[in-house]
Amino acid sequence: MTGLSLFFYGYWDPRFVVLLVASIVLNTLTAQQLVAARTSDEAGTTESRTATILTIGVVANLVILGFFKYYDFFIASATNSLNRAGLNVDPPLLNLTLPIGISFFTFQAISYLVDIKRRELDDALPFLDVAFYLSFFPQLVAGPIVRATDMASQIRRQPDPRSIPSGEAFWLIAQGLFKKVVVSSYLATNLVDPVFDVPGEYSRSEVLLAMYGYAVQIYADFSGYTDIAIGCALLLGFRFPQNFNAPYRALSIQDFWRRWHISLSTWLRDYLYIPLGGSRRGRLFTYRNIIATMVLGGLWHGASWTFVIWGAIHGVALVGERTIARHWKPLGLHPEVVIVLRWAATFHIVCVSWVFFRADNLSRALELLGQLVQGGTPAPLITLVLVALITVSIGIQFLPEEAMAKVRLEFAQAKPLTQVALMAFALVTIDSFGPEGVSPFIYFQF
Repeated sequence: MTGLSLFFYGYWDPRFVVLLVASIVLNTLTAQQLVAARTSDEAGTTESRTATILTIGVVANLVILGFFKYYDFFIASATNSLNRAGLNVDPPLLNLTLPIGISFFTFQAISYLVDIKRRELDDALPFLDVAFYLSFFPQLVAGPIVRATDMASQIRRQPDPRSIPSGEAFWLIAQGLFKKVVVSSYLATNLVDPVFDVPGEYSRSEVLLAMYGYAVQIYADFSGYTDIAIGCALLLGFRFPQNFNAPYRALSIQDFWRRWHISLSTWLRDYLYIPLGGSRRGRLFTYRNIIATMVLGGLWHGASWTFVIWGAIHGVALVGERTIARHWKPLGLHPEVVIVLRWAATFHIVCVSWVFFRADNLSRALELLGQLVQGGTPAPLITLVLVALITVSIGIQFLPEEAMAKVRLEFAQAKPLTQVALMAFALVTIDSFGPEGVSPFIYFQF
């Protein structure tokens, strides 16, 4: 299976198989050194040795990630700042190709090392197990970020083909394909891409609908990929953790991050926010840690100031929520009205932040937001199909989870012939409604 995963990764660019293998070797050796240091009999020195080894391992992983993903970004930013200050410098840019999925397998490697240091893993995994863990193809290129603590026991046991929940897996794969091929691609082709590419040519209502449309597009795209990844892993006998839980029904930004890209938000909490100090040193330090975590989380998505701003918006919003909660006084509003207001505020903060996430550059993002104020009234781009698709895609997240689970369970318990017929119908429907030339998954670029 590891060989097939490496072939899958190398099919895109064989050169980067060397990088992935180097990461596997690096983290295997570092983990072994951590365990050796952790069990050392040298009284009083074990903690400092493990901390030193962990630091070296984490820094090595981040250097590899930073070199490929951020070298040109930081060099260009520093050059522009120095030139504005009157210092004319022109260092070379490398124009490196970003290895696909490098952010995901680097974060998995770091969590593996930290979990050994924290004794959440009793022992280092064998080389082949580490190779399987970091290269497993369903989640290699775009997550979810799976922890070694979740995978170790699954790797050690041999999956029994008779106990594989194939019905659940096929449901997830079909659901993911529908989200990506039909919902995400249709919105991208007919609304989001035209408006975000040339926002000045569209009215405020078209821009507003495109903002809502992108919120749905990126959810359908990324959660669709996650559904496919989890489904493929299930067919091979491995269960990944849930990565999305109706994020657009959230009533706060904190609630949103409990529901959106759960594997990343919990990773940032456990391996960045808590090590920074979490909420242990008072209110101001807590606010600093929240904003730093979200800004770095934004930068993780890409080497661009738009991602930094996206993260900063979420960080400031999280701090704002905490501040409001401390001083909040009931205004005599009906509880249901308060719920609606909280939902509307949360959803629109998320949508505005998505503008910076999606825009090619900062000026394009500001131009699009400016059209919300100065855009004209004609809106030929808006159609009933687009409005209905966005409305239904958001509204379906408010359905009771029990109802959705019941439908999945009935499909999983159906006879094999019934499952095959329903899957065939679903695939024909997806192919019929999907546009020509489906674009790559959004999170492949990270």
